[in-house]
Amino acid sequence: MTRLRACLGAAAAVTLAAAGTTALVSSNASGATSALSNRWYAAAPYLMPLDNDPPDPAAIMDATGLKAFQLAFVLAPNGGGCSPTWGGTAPVSSDTAVQSMISTIRAKGGDVSVSIGGYGGTKLGQACADAASTAAAYQQVITKYGLHAIDFDLEEPEYENSAAIKNEIGAAKILQQNNPGLYVSVTTAGTADGTGWFGKQMLLEAKSQGFTPNNFSIMPFDGGFNGAASQTGALTNFNSILQSTFGWDQATAYAHEGFSGMNGRSDTGEYFTQADFQTVLDYATSHNMDRFTFWSLNRDRQCSPPDNGGRTSGTCSSVTQNSWDFAKYSVRFAGVTPPTTTPTPTPTPTPTSCKPAWSSTAVYTQGNEVSYNQHNWKAKWWTQNEVPGASEWGPWQDEGAC
Repeated sequence: MTRLRACLGAAAAVTLAAAGTTALVSSNASGATSALSNRWYAAAPYLMPLDNDPPDPAAIMDATGLKAFQLAFVLAPNGGGCSPTWGGTAPVSSDTAVQSMISTIRAKGGDVSVSIGGYGGTKLGQACADAASTAAAYQQVITKYGLHAIDFDLEEPEYENSAAIKNEIGAAKILQQNNPGLYVSVTTAGTADGTGWFGKQMLLEAKSQGFTPNNFSIMPFDGGFNGAASQTGALTNFNSILQSTFGWDQATAYAHEGFSGMNGRSDTGEYFTQADFQTVLDYATSHNMDRFTFWSLNRDRQCSPPDNGGRTSGTCSSVTQNSWDFAKYSVRFAGVTPPTTTPTPTPTPTPTSCKPAWSSTAVYTQGNEVSYNQHNWKAKWWTQNEVPGASEWGPWQDEGAC
């Protein structure tokens, strides 16, 4: 998603079973004392807490009834090493900003899952020596934030590295064993036939290690998709892959299958509207699928102009919408009716001031910020003479209008 790991020591835990869901009660530094139902973690949309103009989660909760958020992404340090960071730059060990956001969400009766991996960046499975050290790094994240749920987002380029995937799957299995009741999702790329060769190899690795998460989710976007019909077709095909890989019947495969979409305009120019989300939601609920999520809440608001000049943004959807329209589909998947009115209107963000203008001759390194075409941009890596926004996969991250 472009959109965008110390000794193992789980917090004291007690597993509770009620109404077919599992909850974890723990005592930890985060102050969390209870968990939501699994359905909420399955419905948690992605939110970048430190990048892409993070929205106020409290406002989203008030407007939609949403209770769970999928915070992204935990990576290895950009400078190397086997310790967890946010986005490769902000160490989890010293974090206070994400902790504050989590506290705000929990104070309103919600909770979070944390997603590790994502598209690009160095993953801990690549940087750590083996599954045990990878798990130890992730355990730091679970313990720091008192997590009841975690997401392994295994995609390019990591999932092309068999050793890294072996570490990630092995780590997921260790965390599952050492944190009773932990909700574990695994997210990977989607294709028209369900998932590609590397996705299928990842499933085979899970099978060989005897690891079964709550769900395997595919992302049916950025792969030649065109609306909901192409996405539900991919989900049907992925179900067949799960059946053949694990020897499950159709119903069992659906019970371990998830959908992770992209709202509005995708990185490759596909469009997914509110109507498309409703169609996929109907498919997911009618087939008793385990997960329905999307990338991302940072993008769940209207651009100015609404089509954003035919570009994809990390901070708005590039389709006509009300703020948090897409979040309401996650709420419905969790089994709740969103409010029909917004208790606390969320004003359209005032454009921020523009950074220094981009120069074709200047050299920029990761984190440098510039302005171009009335948008601010942040460099994802070293670059020179590459126009911001010229390529969907280029070195610049759109930080919104200025």
